[in-house]
Amino acid sequence: MSWRSLVATSAAREAATGPLLEIPLFPLTSVLFPGGVLSLKVFEQRYLDMTASCMKSRTPFGICLIASGREVGAPAVPHDIGTLAHIDKGDMPQLGILMLDVRGERRFRIISRTTQPDGLLRARVELLDEPPQRGVPAELQALLPLLMRIVGDLGPEIVPEPYAFDDAAWVGYRLTEIIPVPALAKQKLLELDDPIARLEILFAYLTQHELIA
Repeated sequence: MSWRSLVATSAAREAATGPLLEIPLFPLTSVLFPGGVLSLKVFEQRYLDMTASCMKSRTPFGICLIASGREVGAPAVPHDIGTLAHIDKGDMPQLGILMLDVRGERRFRIISRTTQPDGLLRARVELLDEPPQRGVPAELQALLPLLMRIVGDLGPEIVPEPYAFDDAAWVGYRLTEIIPVPALAKQKLLELDDPIARLEILFAYLTQHELIA
């Protein structure tokens, strides 16, 4: 069964929403998850200006997977669901190139977006609430040894502490971001509100590929 089929059989999303924000967007070919980390190389002037402003004001920007278009050049069209990115560290090894480490915060849904004259996208977004913390069900516990081995191999620079192997949402996000599947599959799993549904899809996929017994 394909990733598309697995995701299509999951429960429909009925998100509870939180506050509304106005944020700049950084469309990418990668997906950022809550609690995850991502390293970015910034060189276009619109994003250099944006990240400088965010660092100065200590405010987040939004990372969204590109639905159509490219990272460089004309503004890309983003998927509607993304993740707030907080800048943990910035370094400019040479003039005009900024290396950033960002951490994923809450998910959001784009309500409306505009394009500035410099090509930067800005959006009005609603924050999506995460469901209450739930443990990993007994029938899905086989996911944990695999994740623990991978986290141990990658270390805290790639999978930051604190670890939460007793949190179904955390386990699902970490597995999704580290297994080698297409970015669109990761996006569809990001969009799910039910952490158990996400784990069930991951369990089915990993079982089919004989990565867990």
